[in-house]
Amino acid sequence: MTLPDLSADLQAKLPELRGRMSSGAKLADITWFRVGGPAQALFSPADEADLAYFLAGIPADLPVTVVGLGSNLLVRDGGVPGVVIRLGKGFASITPEPGNRIRAGTAVPDVKVARAAADAGVAGLAFYRGIPGSIGGALRMNAGAHGRETKDVLIEARAVDRSGKVHVLSLTDMGFTYRHSEVPADWILTEALYQGTAGEPAAILKEMDEVADYREKNQPIRERTGGSTFKNPPGHSAWKLIDEAGCRGLRVGGAKVSEMHCNFLINDAGATAEDIERLGETVRARVKARSAISLQWEIIRLGEPLPGCPTGEALAQAEVI
Repeated sequence: MTLPDLSADLQAKLPELRGRMSSGAKLADITWFRVGGPAQALFSPADEADLAYFLAGIPADLPVTVVGLGSNLLVRDGGVPGVVIRLGKGFASITPEPGNRIRAGTAVPDVKVARAAADAGVAGLAFYRGIPGSIGGALRMNAGAHGRETKDVLIEARAVDRSGKVHVLSLTDMGFTYRHSEVPADWILTEALYQGTAGEPAAILKEMDEVADYREKNQPIRERTGGSTFKNPPGHSAWKLIDEAGCRGLRVGGAKVSEMHCNFLINDAGATAEDIERLGETVRARVKARSAISLQWEIIRLGEPLPGCPTGEALAQAEVI
């Protein structure tokens, strides 16, 4: 499926645009699963002001999708209509501030924030060493690991709404719950300010090493995966429910359930996005059939399937429903 070129019209409409715009960019190249179709248009704004100018100037009905490092993302094979925005260098600064605070752009990888905090002697952010992805995703999903979550350290965040207006959001404004925030879906988060406590760099780095060692031993981090696939239902561990449903090592096409940690799906044999989504829906069907619990996707699924292909629950293999 070929999506018509939007780039030329948008650049003509927005002559003061400073960011990079391209048409038909391969999103598989920037997602950890390495699958999926193209972006109709891919835009990387120069900075927050450039982003605000872009959003204020585009048609109100033009679909806009934001992606980060692609770690927690499944792009469907037909691609993503409209504009995909990927924040880059203009959103990649990290600045220690007085009072054991760290300010970071939302394009910064979580691990780099943990490292910058350690170098500055700021404790409390070491858990970000265990979270793949960028700060934008961490804010959007209240990312957490090893007993801590983003809500435990965030002071405020900045965001640009669909009209181009910049907002400063307090912790309360974020509306954090488990792996979720109440920030409007069409607002683009641009910056975060964190509060830590005074700590010794050596001790913080030791904590980060322990987090990294745990991931190395217990998660398939060297595979083409999107991280944890499903949210933990209240009172349950998703991986245990998946294991009990007999899904460890289950395969659909080029995708399989990790044998190391069965809440991870892996592209290990040239999988398509449909293979991965079908595998996930088959796992959900098996878990529900055994335990009556409906697993909810933690991985974000974007875009359209190839023409005539289903998505979502319709993909589950019929024999296990």
